[in-house]
Amino acid sequence: MEYIFSLDNLPEVAHAFIEAMGDNRIFAFEGGMGAGKTTFITEVCRQLGASDDSGSPTFSIVNEYRGADGSPIYHFDFYRLESPAEALDMGAEDYFYSGCLCLMEWPDRIGNLLPDETVTVSIEELPDGKRILRCDGGN
Repeated sequence: MEYIFSLDNLPEVAHAFIEAMGDNRIFAFEGGMGAGKTTFITEVCRQLGASDDSGSPTFSIVNEYRGADGSPIYHFDFYRLESPAEALDMGAEDYFYSGCLCLMEWPDRIGNLLPDETVTVSIEELPDGKRILRCDGGN
């Protein structure tokens, strides 16, 4: 469990998250609207060396960035999907089983398509504006 006190300590928390990722490649971010999922994923991508302007792929569903080592990082936003079938149609499983880093927002929209090794990351906003980051699952 990590606390995000403000945007000032976001790089520190993202760095700790990356250090704790291990061999896990698939992360499903849960949290209410405005909890900070996109902001946190953007910082993780930045910490991994992505030079592209990463932001929410709400309209494109998936954005691809390149880490400092040239490896792909996939950022999904499934908010607009109406059914898991739409995720299948866009090739979500190909991304999940590519071995590349997959960071997903609104994973509940794709039902049981998430691989068993998916790490669930919850971001909860506290009344004082701080966030709690919790991880569950994975290898």
